[in-house]
Amino acid sequence: MVEGISERMKQDEKKVITELMKNSKESIELIAKNCGFSRQKTWRIIKQLEAKKLIWGYTAVFDEEKIGLEHYILLLKRTMIKATEEDVETIISRKTGNLATTFGITIETSAYTHGEYDWIMTFTAENIIQVKKFVDSLMTLYPNAIQKMPIIQTLMFVKKHYILNPDRKKLKDFI
Repeated sequence: MVEGISERMKQDEKKVITELMKNSKESIELIAKNCGFSRQKTWRIIKQLEAKKLIWGYTAVFDEEKIGLEHYILLLKRTMIKATEEDVETIISRKTGNLATTFGITIETSAYTHGEYDWIMTFTAENIIQVKKFVDSLMTLYPNAIQKMPIIQTLMFVKKHYILNPDRKKLKDFI
């Protein structure tokens, strides 16, 4: 019996998370309606998800170009040298984020990955000059840890944070 209740709770949580991914700013009433739940149940599930840290926060999806920013992706490939305790502490302490801020860069995503590259960062900056200065400073911050760091500029998002771009027809201009 407990197993069935636990499974149903997980399914209810998934429904709420799916609705929040579509638009986390939507009213509790509409989220509840779309899930087939009461307003109170939906509110309680959201609070439980936040308490369990399954939801870390909420954000707005914006068009970087319209506010004078460009979006970039930075891929980092480590050297074969084992990371020092100091390097790991630097990463954990958010020194990289603070460094980015000094160059006018806002880090959107920072992720340790499995694959050809070991780390991926996505961020916004006003121009490529800021980005190159930031990348150079990362090489200085982690002198023996980074083998290569290609920079990729995002030209246009078709979908971002689960949301379709309302101006996605502009993609025709690029292709």
